[in-house]
Amino acid sequence: MSDHDYVFNNVFNDLNRKKMTSSRKHHLKSVMLQIAASWLENEKKEIEEAKQAYMAENCPAPDLSGDQAALMDVCKKLHQALDKIDETRYDAEAKVTKANKEIDELKLKVVELAGVKKPALKKVRMSADQMLHALLGGKHKVTMDLRANLKQVKKEVKEESQEAVGDWRKNIEDKADRKKMFETS
Repeated sequence: MSDHDYVFNNVFNDLNRKKMTSSRKHHLKSVMLQIAASWLENEKKEIEEAKQAYMAENCPAPDLSGDQAALMDVCKKLHQALDKIDETRYDAEAKVTKANKEIDELKLKVVELAGVKKPALKKVRMSADQMLHALLGGKHKVTMDLRANLKQVKKEVKEESQEAVGDWRKNIEDKADRKKMFETS
């Protein structure tokens, strides 16, 4: 936490703790915002000055006085310097992407080691049509009427002739004869 943050937090805490009029609070907040704006401007100036100092130290202005051969030599040196900078930039990008991949892999390992906790399932009363509507959205009109897809099967009604039914006494006598056949053997 920087000194600026510390100052602002303390002032805001004091504003909230102490009872003061709203006009006084607004005045203090506006003064604080003005101070913060001036600090931001100073930081921008410092950053710009640091850039200028770095550029003056590491990138001196080329000497452009001379004939065409000397200028060509300067251009070649600049191109060589650009190539070296591009190589270092590429190497730095490769290192960053490699580190990011390692970070992602480690995050996955942490999740695997911690284990995935399955949330408790809630009982939901929903028809099949409502489930399909929830999953597929309102665009798709799918009905899940299972009975509509079934084949209609008609029972065959056996019409026995009256002759086959006959007299019930005769049937009993026939069965009795069969019973006697099994008993005698």
